[in-house]
Amino acid sequence: MFQIITKDEHIALYLGKRDFVDHVDSVEVVDGVVKVDPSGLNGRKVYVYLACAFRYGSEDLDVIGLSFRRDIWIKRVQVYPPTETPAKTPMMESLLKKVGDQGYPFSFQMPTDLPCSVSLQPGPGDSGKACGVDFEVKAFLANAADNADEVIEKKDTCRLMIRKIQFAPANNKAGPKAEISKQFMMSDKPVHLEAALEKEIYYHGDPISVSVKINNETTKTVKKIKVSVEQLTNVALYCSDTYVKDVCCQEFAETVNANSTFEKTLQIIPLLSNNKEKRGLAVDGRLKDEDTNLASTTLSQGEKEMQGIIISYKVKVNLSVSSGGLLGGLTGSDVTVELPLTLMSPKPAEVKLD
Repeated sequence: MFQIITKDEHIALYLGKRDFVDHVDSVEVVDGVVKVDPSGLNGRKVYVYLACAFRYGSEDLDVIGLSFRRDIWIKRVQVYPPTETPAKTPMMESLLKKVGDQGYPFSFQMPTDLPCSVSLQPGPGDSGKACGVDFEVKAFLANAADNADEVIEKKDTCRLMIRKIQFAPANNKAGPKAEISKQFMMSDKPVHLEAALEKEIYYHGDPISVSVKINNETTKTVKKIKVSVEQLTNVALYCSDTYVKDVCCQEFAETVNANSTFEKTLQIIPLLSNNKEKRGLAVDGRLKDEDTNLASTTLSQGEKEMQGIIISYKVKVNLSVSSGGLLGGLTGSDVTVELPLTLMSPKPAEVKLD
């Protein structure tokens, strides 16, 4: 159980957990309880809101009335005096037993087109809260739910950060495959490259197996093979911008001579630990300073356009081909194929309520 209490102890916010799973076609209900001491309200009401926001600047930059935070989605409910009683979930029942008669339940149903919790990794010298998408549950005392002219003091609010997360689907399919044939000057036959992933979904920290087949029908030599993983971060807010960063790149000193073939499975492992200095790299949202990993692929039904941060990955296989002939020492050209990659965490075992 997670709880936070206002300084004057008039209200306290309780949640049974802070991670809520997005199943793509539905999202877990965010449910909790607010404990209310009516004697200190002075006629005010108790509200709770759930907000999904995009933060594009540190809190210490929020000066002269400018906020570097934009709400993507927000919903407010009045919990005291109660206007309606939500259907009680097992989590609510458990919390109400611990809180007692002063507990008032609430619940929120998030839509399926909200992004997941994602942070953009700060640079080594940056301070303050990281940019990214976060979710916040806040209980507060006010005369009205949303009055821009009403000042709500910090001592009358209590808030908890939560995460919206996705886990890899249980059914893992065969991986994607791509191929290309490229012809070079002074050669009437091509270099044919075929690459495939062993499976569609890989878990964070697992080796990624890339099957590479090369048929070199030219007089040139394939000097080396480079396999890389790129993270594509699509920031969709006022406009849509995509930022691409290498999260793993490895060269293999494999030579494919003229008029010969090559076939081998190569392995690479994209890890956040090897990318700690990359500012702006997307990582899975974290609570406080706990460890995390590279941001997971965003799964979507594709029916509605998401706002916030959408993550995808691709594997690139690149062949460095020499010019051959009298210029054999020079690089002639590259041959490249790309494969979509789904990188996620497995679904953990179910945890039963006490």
